[in-house]
Amino acid sequence: MRVAFFGGSFNPPHVAHVLAVAYALTTEEIDRVLVVPTYRHPFAKPLAPYEDRVLMCRLSMAWMPNVEVSRVEEEIGGDSKTLLTLERLASQHPDWKMRLLIGADLLAEAPRWYRFDAVSALAPPLVLGRHGATAAGAPLPILPAISSTEVRAKIAAGAWEDVGHLVPREVVALIRARGLYA
Repeated sequence: MRVAFFGGSFNPPHVAHVLAVAYALTTEEIDRVLVVPTYRHPFAKPLAPYEDRVLMCRLSMAWMPNVEVSRVEEEIGGDSKTLLTLERLASQHPDWKMRLLIGADLLAEAPRWYRFDAVSALAPPLVLGRHGATAAGAPLPILPAISSTEVRAKIAAGAWEDVGHLVPREVVALIRARGLYA
């Protein structure tokens, strides 16, 4: 089984996340995408509640065939570290051949990750180009330049008409109903 590991805070998930999953499934030699919301951010970034982020990921991506939203980082507990999560998955699923699905914008952050060399050995990166993100060796941009930071700022400013073009509609409805990011 060829599995793409797509981790992130998904705070909130936006259409570039959805497009990344769809693109990877249709162009890469993978059988499944495992979407893994961060349980607790290792760089202490404030996040919406974990339950809400898991639900937002399900609403935005789990409708696609061969996509699963995993709570593995909750099972591990503590600060999320990609290597520990991948090691857990590898021990639970020795038949999986994993790839790390990331946007080109994260290549610049790789030195800050916990043992990115070991992460790369366990799940070689599958890098998708993103408009506005430049990194050595990054492929041509195919993903729009949308960030969760931008989305949160628009929500806080009450710019709902702009948010509707950046975030799946069911996620927007959940954000509004629960008063997230206001």
